[in-house]
Amino acid sequence: MPTTHKNKTLATLLATLLGGLGIHRFYLRGAKDRWAWVHLSSVPLSLLAMTIGAGRPQLFLLTPLILSALAGIIEALVLGLTPDEQWDAAYNPGSGSQSSSSWLLALLLVFTLGIGATALIAAIARTFDLLFTGGAYG
Repeated sequence: MPTTHKNKTLATLLATLLGGLGIHRFYLRGAKDRWAWVHLSSVPLSLLAMTIGAGRPQLFLLTPLILSALAGIIEALVLGLTPDEQWDAAYNPGSGSQSSSSWLLALLLVFTLGIGATALIAAIARTFDLLFTGGAYG
């Protein structure tokens, strides 16, 4: 029975932009994927933390969502760097089509790496600022 063809570039783009919500996992594996629901649960957890911990630094209150977004960035890099043959074996076994990565995917991976590195460095710097200076630098 033929299945729909899963596009590697689209999955990488979804993981880059909406990885914190797990949208890429819903696209690839459907609603039965437990990790997609874990990603999505980071939103109500962060909202609950912001409600309970009013007056505390938002970085700590948004930790579930930030960690989920950083995990989404890592997943985007893993998905995008998967060879086409392995991609088709994992996500397109019965589609009847072959994946063919293009330069668009390469540019997306460079963009994803830049975003991920910047976000990780910013989170580490802000955490050290809050922990060791009490937020003296912003």
